[in-house]
Formats: sequence, structure tokens, C-alpha cells
Amino acid sequence: MGEGDQKQRLAQLEERIAAAKKAEEPKSHADEHYSQAHLAWRMVIELVAGLGIGFGIGYGLDSLFGTLPIFLVLFTLLGLAAGIRTMMRSAREIQETQLADKADKDDTG
Repeated sequence: MGEGDQKQRLAQLEERIAAAKKAEEPKSHADEHYSQAHLAWRMVIELVAGLGIGFGIGYGLDSLFGTLPIFLVLFTLLGLAAGIRTMMRSAREIQETQLADKADKDDTG
């Protein structure tokens, strides 16, 4: 065996060891906390956006027709329902993603 061949094999081994160590690095607590906070804010924003859009449509219709705040109340409640529905859909999507990640981790671990 030549010295060049051994150096090449050693370099390949070092690369494989570095890749294995990197794959096994645990997720830091700060990254996990940031991820959870991000998901919570996403849900809050979806709920508030639904309320805001419903409020805006209701207020606009009441101003257009000159009615009592019947459309305001109606569309605000519809916006709340839409916001909750969107928030629940996001929660289901997040849960499915976490379950898939856990299943992948169990299969490889």
C-alpha cells in the first residue's frame, strides 16, 4: 500500500466520522423552545387575522348599508370561527409532522 492511498482512506474515514457525529448531535433546548414559540405565534396570528378580516368586512357592510352593527357582529363571529378552524388545521399539520419525525427517529435509532 502506498502512502497516498492510506492518506486518502484516512481522509474518507474522518469525513464519515464527522458526518456520523453531526447526525447524532442532539437538538439544543434553545432551538426547540424557539420552534415551539414560533408555532404558538403562528396560531395566534391565524386567529387574530380571522377576527380582523371578519370585523373589517362586517364594519364595511354596516357602513355601506347604514345598518346597526348586525353585520359587524355576524362577520366577527364568522371570522372567529374561520380563525379557529385554520388554527386547528395548523395544529393537526404540526402534530402529523412531529409524529412523522418521531417515527423516522424510531426507525433509524
